[in-house]
Amino acid sequence: MADRRLQVFYTVAKQLSFTKAADILYMTQPAVTFQVKQLEEHFNTRLFERSHGKISLTLAGDLVLGYAERILALTAEMDARVGELTGQVTGPLMIGASTTIAEYLLPRILGEFKERFPQVQAQLTVANSETVAAKVADHSLDVGLIEAPSHIPILTTLACCDDELVMICSPNHPMASRGSVTAREIAEQPYVSREHGSGTREVVDDFFKDNGVNPDDLHIEMELGSREAIKGAVEANLGVAIMSASTVNKELQLGTLVAVQLEPRLTRELTMVYAPEKFRSKLLDAFISFADDKFQQCNVALKPQKRTAKGRTVDA
Repeated sequence: MADRRLQVFYTVAKQLSFTKAADILYMTQPAVTFQVKQLEEHFNTRLFERSHGKISLTLAGDLVLGYAERILALTAEMDARVGELTGQVTGPLMIGASTTIAEYLLPRILGEFKERFPQVQAQLTVANSETVAAKVADHSLDVGLIEAPSHIPILTTLACCDDELVMICSPNHPMASRGSVTAREIAEQPYVSREHGSGTREVVDDFFKDNGVNPDDLHIEMELGSREAIKGAVEANLGVAIMSASTVNKELQLGTLVAVQLEPRLTRELTMVYAPEKFRSKLLDAFISFADDKFQQCNVALKPQKRTAKGRTVDA
């Protein structure tokens, strides 16, 4: 219901790109440019500075962006509240997830949620944990599922399930027959690592530090942002890596990789984050509750840790 020109301007302003905004809005770039031009004519001022193929907000554009965020949020809240009067759970749901969760755990949960609430339009953004948390904090996303605790204090964190990490190596690697392996032993091997900003990278770095190994002293052969690329490198015996046990089930069954338990064992909590000050629609509440229940049923590789009387752990 909000002015279409305002919606288009908001998307361009958040992306700082007419091309990306056009892709997100399923519009042509000329149509996006026309809508922004119409808004600029309405205010009789430029909202963007254009220079050397890049754009930035003018002072007026920055002011309009602040109002646009509030207007669009109120419009979404109004639509949700009116829908709730009829008992419907409907509307758009912007979800962000780190790659492990998005690729291995979330598809089934989203499918079952869609079956229960067919009028929901779920949109999934896949990025590393740090990026997902930042997008939830600035309200670009309604909810995020990440692999490491958020460092953004304004977010509410809900622990969903436990995930065990293991060392993976080629079946031909000297440590393939080991029952367990320590941080110091891994530090002596060529190592394939995730990129900075990854939730897995943060948890693994902490594991090394807690066990007397400086992560900077690892013999890192390469840093990769893709789990499939890491698995491929390890299969080729280019080094060992530490990954979630949930991500290597197929390779273990095929015999292309071997998983060795870490000593001490390394587990992490997969968490759901959302902004407490953002309007909690019936739809968002339904998804948070549904996803939490489903994650509890599929704790990865471990028994669930003790939880509160209400069945969940919440860190404000």
